Amino acid sequence: MKNNLLKFILTFAAVAMIAACNKDDDGSSSCSDGKQNGDETGVDCGGSCTPCEGAKLQGDITEDTTLDASLEYELTGAYVVKSGSKLTIPAGTTIKAAGGTSAYIAVERGAQIFINGTASNPVVMTSGVANPSAGDWGGLVICGDAPTNKGTNVTSEVADLTYGGTNAADNSGSIKYLRVEYTGATFSNDKEFNGVSLFGVGSGTTFEYVQSYNGGDDGIEFFGGTVNGKYLVSTNSGDDSIDFADGWNGNGDYWYISGGVKAGIEGSNNGDDGNATPVTTTTLSNITVVGPVGEGALFFKEGGGSFTINNFYTSGIDLGIKVKDTDNEAAARIENDDLTITNIEFANTADGFEATDYAGANQDFYQEGVNTGAGKGAASPDWAAGWTKGLDNSGTVSQSLSGDVTSAVTLDASVEYKLTSAYVVQNGGSLTIPAGTTIEAVGGTAAYIAVARGGKIFIEGTASNPVVMTSGAAVPAPGDWGGLVICGDAPTNKGTNVTSEVADLTYGGSTTGDNSGSIKYLRVEYTGATFSNDKEFNGVTLFGVGSGTTFEYVQSLHGGDDGIEFFGGTVNGKYLVSIGSGDDSIDFADGWAGNGDYWYIKDGAKAGIEGSNNGDDGDATPVTTTTLSNITVVGPVTEGALFFKEGGGNFTITNFYTSGIDLGVKVKNTDAEAAVRIENDDLSINPMQFASPAGGFAQTDYTGANTDFITVGNNTGAGNGADAPDWANGWTSGL
Repeated sequence: MKNNLLKFILTFAAVAMIAACNKDDDGSSSCSDGKQNGDETGVDCGGSCTPCEGAKLQGDITEDTTLDASLEYELTGAYVVKSGSKLTIPAGTTIKAAGGTSAYIAVERGAQIFINGTASNPVVMTSGVANPSAGDWGGLVICGDAPTNKGTNVTSEVADLTYGGTNAADNSGSIKYLRVEYTGATFSNDKEFNGVSLFGVGSGTTFEYVQSYNGGDDGIEFFGGTVNGKYLVSTNSGDDSIDFADGWNGNGDYWYISGGVKAGIEGSNNGDDGNATPVTTTTLSNITVVGPVGEGALFFKEGGGSFTINNFYTSGIDLGIKVKDTDNEAAARIENDDLTITNIEFANTADGFEATDYAGANQDFYQEGVNTGAGKGAASPDWAAGWTKGLDNSGTVSQSLSGDVTSAVTLDASVEYKLTSAYVVQNGGSLTIPAGTTIEAVGGTAAYIAVARGGKIFIEGTASNPVVMTSGAAVPAPGDWGGLVICGDAPTNKGTNVTSEVADLTYGGSTTGDNSGSIKYLRVEYTGATFSNDKEFNGVTLFGVGSGTTFEYVQSLHGGDDGIEFFGGTVNGKYLVSIGSGDDSIDFADGWAGNGDYWYIKDGAKAGIEGSNNGDDGDATPVTTTTLSNITVVGPVTEGALFFKEGGGNFTITNFYTSGIDLGVKVKNTDAEAAVRIENDDLSINPMQFASPAGGFAQTDYTGANTDFITVGNNTGAGNGADAPDWANGWTSGL
C-alpha cells in the first residue's frame, strides 16, 4: 500500500510539472516564439505549436497551431484564429468549455480551421460543466470573404468579427466529423450563439459531417456565403435546427434534423429587406425532419429565396411549410415558382396536420411522394452512425473518469466511461449514475470508485438496463481493477474514524441511519486488484455504511477477492448475486448489524458466506448480528456454505439452500469465541437443505456439544433452489 501511495505522489508531481509549462498571462496557449508551447528545451516545431498539457484555450492564435488529441482541452474564454493563421484539430480531440458566454471558438476572415475528425473518432466541442445543459457556452463561429446581402465588411452578430466580401470561392478550411454540444450562450435577446455559425463562408471551405447536439439556439446557421453543407445533423436545438439567410448561395445534401423547438429548417433572404440581393438561392436534397416542430418542417421566411428541394421526408409534424401571411416578398416568390419541393413525404402526421399554411393562389409548389429523406426516413441514417450523439445509431462517446467529485455530478448513459485511476466522491459530493451506464476500468490497481464518509452515490440501474462497472482489458480477468468502495458513519466494532483497508478513507461513527445514497441494479465485474497479500479490493466493499442507504440488486462477477463485503455498519443487502469470486462470495464482519434477504451465490473459491465478528477480538462489540433469509449457495466451496469465523456473531438464518457442497457450516476448532456463541444458540439455521452433496459431505465440522443449530428441511433458497432466481433475470451475467 505504501509503495502504491508513493507511486501516486510521484506521478502527481510529474503531472504538476508538465502542467507548469509556459503560458501567456491571460492563460492563452499561443506560442509566438514558434516553438512547442511549454517546451523548455527550445526544440523548433517548424513554425507551428501545440498547446501544452494543462494549458487553457483562450486568446488569439497568430501562427499555425495544432492541437493534440491525447490532451483534453479546457476552453476558458474566446479562442480566436486571427487572419493569416491556421488552427488544426486532429481526430479524437475533445475541448470542454468552462467560460460560459465568454467561451467560444472563432475563425476570422482570412484565417482557416481544419477539423480532421473521422467517423470513429470525431472532434468534440462540449460543455465542461458537471451537469451540462443547453447554453453552457458559445459555439463555433467562422467568418469568410464570400458575398452576403448584408454587404461587405459586416460585423458578425456574435464574436464581433468582420465578414463578407466578393470572393465566392473563399476558403476558411475544412471541417469534417465535428460534434458541438450544449452551445447557445446568450448575450442578449437578439444575440445568441448557435452551435456552428458560418458568416460569409466561401465555397472553397469543406463543411461535412457536423452535428449540433442540445444547443440553446439554432443548431447550424449560414449567414450568406457560398459554402455547401453536407451530412449535417441537428438534434434538440432550442430554436431552429438548421437556418440559412442573408443571401446564402450554397447547397445542402443529407440533413437529418430531430427534436428542434421551432422550425426544422428556416430559410430566409434578409430580415430587413426581403428583396435584398444576392437572393438566398439553394438546392437541398435528401432531407429528414422529425417532429414535433413549432414552426414547420420548413419556414420560408423574410423573402425566402429561390429554393429547390427534393427528397424531403418529414415525420410527426403538424405543419409542413410555414409562410407568414404578412411576408409579401416570400409570397411573391412562391407565386413565381421560386420555391419548388418535389417528392415531399408527410409521415406519421400530428393532430391538426397541415401541409402548408400558405394561403396564396399557387398551391402546387410542393409535390408529395414516398422517399427516404436523409437515408432511412425517420430513422437515423447510416452515414450518422458512430460519430453522432443522441441518435439510435450514435456511436458511444468515450470519456475518462478520475479525480475527486466535490459537487453534484451526473453521468450520461450514452457516454462510455474509462476509469483511469481513483474516482472519489468526497464529503459533500454526490455521484449519480443513470440506468444503462457502462464504466470500463483501464487503470489496474489504481482504478477504483470510492465514496468517502459524507459523500453519496446514486446508482439508478433497472432490471433491463443495469449499471455495469467492468474491466476495459481486451481479455478481462479477475483482478483487472479495484472495485467499488463505500464508507459511512455507522458503528463498527473496529472503532470510529477507522481507515479503510483499501482506498485509505475514514469510516465508522455513531449514526446507525447514515445515508450513503442508493444502489440498485449494479453489476461489477473482474474486480479485486491486489495491493498486497492482506490488502485486496472486493467487488463492492461497504465500510460502516448506514441503514439509510439502499443496497439492492447488486452482482459481483469474477472478482479476484471477495464478491461483496460488509465491514460493520447497519446497511441491509437484498437481492445480491456473487458468481465466481476468487475468495469468499459474500463476507460480513466487524459488527455488521444489517440483514440480508435473497442472496444467490455460485462458484466461489472459498466460503459461500463468511460471517465473523472481529479478527483481532472475537468478543468485540457491537457484535455482528444479522438475520439472513432466502439464501442459495451452489458449490463446490472449500470452506463451507457458511464459515462461522472469528467469533461469528448472532446469526438467524432461514430458507438456506445449498447444492453440490462438501461442507455446510465450517467452524475452526481453535475459534473459542465462535464455539461459545454456538453453544449459546446464537447461531440458528432453520431450515437448511443440502441438495446433491459432494463426496465426503458433512453438515458441519463443528465438534462441540450443540449439534442442533442446523435444522434440515426443504426450501427454495433465493427462489429457485440451485437454479438462478427469477428476480435475477435480465441484469445479471454468468447465470
